[in-house]
Amino acid sequence: MTVRPGEETTVAVPQQRAAAAEPQDRATLPDRARPAGHAGPPTPTDPSPGPSSGADPLEQADPWAAADAAGTEVLLRCWVRETGLPPEPDGRTLRVPLPASGTELLVPVHHRSAVGHHRFGAPRPAAGGAPLDAVTLAALLAREAAATGPDGPGLVARVADSVRQTAAFLAARRARPAAPHGTDPFLDAEQALVLGHPLHPAPKGREGLTEAEAAVYAPELRGAFALHWLSVHRSLLATDSAWTERGRPVPAERLLAALAGPELVRRLPAGTVALPLHPWQAREVAHRPGVRALLEAGLLHDLGAGGDPWHPTSSLRTVYRPGSPAMLKLSLALRITNSRRENLRKELHRGVEVHRLLRAGLAARWHAAHPGFDIVRDPAWLAVGTAAGVPVPGLDVVLRHNPFGPRDEVRCLAGLTAPRPAAGGGALRSRLTELLSRLASRTGRPVAAVATEWFLRYLDAVVRPVLWLDGEAGIALEAHQQNTLVVLDADGWPSGGRYRDNQGYYFRESARAGLTALLPGAGDRSDTFVADAVADERFAYYLGVNNVLGLVGALGSQRLADERVLLAALRRFLEQAARTGRSGLPGRLLEEPVLRCKANLLTRLHGIDELVGPVDTQSVYVTVPNPLTA
Repeated sequence: MTVRPGEETTVAVPQQRAAAAEPQDRATLPDRARPAGHAGPPTPTDPSPGPSSGADPLEQADPWAAADAAGTEVLLRCWVRETGLPPEPDGRTLRVPLPASGTELLVPVHHRSAVGHHRFGAPRPAAGGAPLDAVTLAALLAREAAATGPDGPGLVARVADSVRQTAAFLAARRARPAAPHGTDPFLDAEQALVLGHPLHPAPKGREGLTEAEAAVYAPELRGAFALHWLSVHRSLLATDSAWTERGRPVPAERLLAALAGPELVRRLPAGTVALPLHPWQAREVAHRPGVRALLEAGLLHDLGAGGDPWHPTSSLRTVYRPGSPAMLKLSLALRITNSRRENLRKELHRGVEVHRLLRAGLAARWHAAHPGFDIVRDPAWLAVGTAAGVPVPGLDVVLRHNPFGPRDEVRCLAGLTAPRPAAGGGALRSRLTELLSRLASRTGRPVAAVATEWFLRYLDAVVRPVLWLDGEAGIALEAHQQNTLVVLDADGWPSGGRYRDNQGYYFRESARAGLTALLPGAGDRSDTFVADAVADERFAYYLGVNNVLGLVGALGSQRLADERVLLAALRRFLEQAARTGRSGLPGRLLEEPVLRCKANLLTRLHGIDELVGPVDTQSVYVTVPNPLTA
């Protein structure tokens, strides 16, 4: 199978696939992996066996073994989704043919998921032999996909690095599972993604980051560090700001000076302003010829590290300091998941543009309908350009509003659902598992019933407002789980939400007239307008597949609810949303037999950087069965 980025790709679905796609929550994870007092959802009539060892492979005492099991499992999940490979008819075994290597693998299926969040045991050669580790499996899968993507060696290296990082994270978090005193809920969730994306082949791969650097820069290790500062001559500045305080505009340079502090500001040479960099980025860009030339010309000055420490959030490059009015989104040339994370100039414009659109009256309409939801704004930025106005990559910063106080129960959805070591041993628990268990204990209801109600409240508080913005304004959000923040009430129920990310906006071409009437020139510099078909594809994937079906998969695989019940509840929500709203997404999710889905494994095999190139070819997409119509 040859798949090109952005092309219409359909994975063949064998006849038995229809049965395989049926929701069948077979899981028989051990009782110790379930919330206290909860025996799990009703057992389907065709149960799948649990691990033969009676234990979750991710909870092995050896953190390297647990990390390798996690790496193997995500590779298999990706392969199943992206190639259309079905389990055997009995649902208990996955057979993985590897004709390029002259063999096949047999994999125990511990939990079979209608939405792709399967749990697998260790793969073994069908002819007999020892279980395969993640790196060996990656090499075999890369050989099979050689005709599809040329970067097999890159995949293997990334998988090895991801397993190494994950082992370090597990070891550290098992030793110190509790967050340090004073850690607020927002930061706690940002530090919770110990295993990472459940459908990415190398979720914790970070090329170029040493173990010593990871101890300081990794959110999973609860790192913190001072920023590295440059002074930039005003002749090189590129900046914009729609930030206001008490109704008055505040330039980005003044905001940064306040964050730098008076001691560092006193050291600024005349005619310059302060620019913060991630310390790793500061070291890396110093070797770039263009930056060296500006330093030698005296247009940039290296001021070194300074100021109070900042905490990396789940993206690594956005940093947070409790009590600060701003978070800072920094450039970071590490390859994290599929991209080197350096800000593009169009993204800097996009964040300010969205803020201005919302202030032009769109936010008032939105909040009148959905007062509990908003966008975390990116209203200011500062960057470096040459004398000719050409951007200097890697020397820039976005200033993001920090609307959260120390007691605000706001958590990113990915952090809520992420399994991480719990107190008292190697058992993995997500914050959502703990929250739902407390709610069940407090109310005297089964965990499965509480989880279903929590899911329904989430749909109303978070998903419905995102659908409104698409239907009423023509703005589709890239609302994957890491970009979605859930506001919880005092009891732990969803009461609102926030969206963050100055990259992730799709302005529909059909809405151009309305958006440019609100903000003349919208899209001119931000390159945000896309064909409606592209917006449809990305919105369906990010909100429908990654976010909502991903939440169904997390609740099912963690034995909190029956996927079939959640999918039925989702259908009812979508039917009501289709009747009362203007977004086309609910109808598509209810009616289309297949969905377009980002293929992270194939994207990695192609060596694609998702931040480079036209938006419609930045990732490989494949077609997968729609569990809502199965």
